Amino acid sequence: MRSAAFVAVGLLLLIVQSNFFRLLDPLHLEHFSPSLVLPLILFLGVHEHSLGRGAAISFALGYITDVVGIAPVGLNTFASVAIFLLARVVGVRLAAQTVSTQLLLCLIFAISNSVIVLVLIAIFGRDAYMARSLYLLVIPHVVATTLAAPLVFRLAERIGEATGAARPDLRGGRS
Repeated sequence: MRSAAFVAVGLLLLIVQSNFFRLLDPLHLEHFSPSLVLPLILFLGVHEHSLGRGAAISFALGYITDVVGIAPVGLNTFASVAIFLLARVVGVRLAAQTVSTQLLLCLIFAISNSVIVLVLIAIFGRDAYMARSLYLLVIPHVVATTLAAPLVFRLAERIGEATGAARPDLRGGRS
């Protein structure tokens, strides 16, 4: 139930994300479209107790992003699972509790995600200069994703509460 809720919300966020340019185009801010799925994956890396379930949800969200987007299949799938595992390795269970730490954490991981995607495009892409033309879009994308992170974190926390997931207490146990 909980996994299905995260995947469903991720799909909804992806639909919103893919239509976000319609709002930003009249303002000439089309490059500032956020990745709304990335903060959800980051939330899973920080808060999900089960490594397998979190990696499977991240895999599904990355694959759906690949299928809906124009990226080669496997690009966002790999990046999503890598970001989940990096967040898990960092082990910052309590670091994402305040808005400022959510912003900082998302900023770092949005940059990491962009670097992973650009490196994979440079290595496996058909056009060797594609990564060079895309690097200019990294900063606006990272800024927009970082600013959207607290909203996605709040939504993900509500999903966790609604599906009956226990939140860790200060001693690392379950409350």
